[in-house]
Amino acid sequence: MAELTYRDAVARGIAQEMARDNDVIFFGEDVAKAGGVFKATVGLLDQFGPIRVRDTPISEQAILGAAMGAAMTGLKPIAEIMFSDFLAVCWDYVANEFPKSRYMTNGQVKCPLVVRTGNGAGSRFGAQHSQSVENWCMMIPGLKVVAPSSPLDVVGLLAAAVRDPDPVIFFEHKSLYAVKGEVPDGEIVDTLGTAKILRPGKDATVLALALMVPRALAAAETLSAEHGIEVEVVDVRSLVPLDMQTILGSVARTHRLFTVEENPRLCGWGAEIVSIAVEEAFYDLDGPPVRITTPHIPLPAADALEDMVLPTPARIVETIRRSLGS
Repeated sequence: MAELTYRDAVARGIAQEMARDNDVIFFGEDVAKAGGVFKATVGLLDQFGPIRVRDTPISEQAILGAAMGAAMTGLKPIAEIMFSDFLAVCWDYVANEFPKSRYMTNGQVKCPLVVRTGNGAGSRFGAQHSQSVENWCMMIPGLKVVAPSSPLDVVGLLAAAVRDPDPVIFFEHKSLYAVKGEVPDGEIVDTLGTAKILRPGKDATVLALALMVPRALAAAETLSAEHGIEVEVVDVRSLVPLDMQTILGSVARTHRLFTVEENPRLCGWGAEIVSIAVEEAFYDLDGPPVRITTPHIPLPAADALEDMVLPTPARIVETIRRSLGS
């Protein structure tokens, strides 16, 4: 057992899969010699050499085009798009090309690739480098979408993504890179499409993703200690596949549902989950589902303003307390 940062877990996860399978390659902007702009891939060039770990030009379309070609011809590429906002620059590949390759070739061509990307706010990078865009990718048929919140989940879900026969978008939250957690020694492989109940509770279900997970857990502790409210915190982890069995099972026990989302409010991932919950578990609910979100605005760069718009533990506490009438 070792204590790793989220950042170190990224390098460990990539190294685990590259050591296991020589067909796994890794490339992106400044990922090799510099170890990545967020220093999440330090040491991989020394360990695996310049043939399998490569720096690329500053061209998101070139990166994903190369990844798709490599995947279709038998390799298992891990490609990095530095900021998730820049998925918009290469959106044709994300939306039209590699998600549809299996279908368009009648199953003759697989596209086993992973796109790693830095996601989310909290680093004061402004409106074009701080967006949380999991919901962009969630709507594309043919993509799998994951967003781990802990170092252990980074390693395990990254391994599962690399071994999956379909393209996976792997969102790493920039504000979690310094967070530490225990990671067992040896090979770690998780399962895509599985949520985790991180804190049991009887009064409400709280769904969270990535940076919102530790904030939801902090809010849960305050609700318990100061208001006697015991909420069940579920780390969604995987948006596609989506583990509705775990989510609906939790709702059936607690009878209330809250989502904590960093996405802008309009069309966030929680809206889809709430829609499914209302369709499939309406009679388990004792009140309307409530979404705690970022407003539908461009993210400000100023510290105080960015902190104001993101869901905080205090806002989560107040929203749940008020909704439950406590």
